[in-house]
Amino acid sequence: MIKILKYTEYLYLAVAIISIYKIATLWEVDQQGTYIFIFFAIVSIAMFVFRRNYRRRFEKRKRDQQ
Repeated sequence: MIKILKYTEYLYLAVAIISIYKIATLWEVDQQGTYIFIFFAIVSIAMFVFRRNYRRRFEKRKRDQQ
């Protein structure tokens, strides 16, 4: 189960990187359309940090129980 949690962390990071790329490419063309990508980037980075801390806490608790 821990491997699945690790993969989902990086999935959020990938979404953030793609969103930042779209922001950079579309900013000059359509500024109004990039706001949704800014939102996705912020939420994805926040979820990456949250999931990483949650996984580490979960791993620590599992080690302490053994």
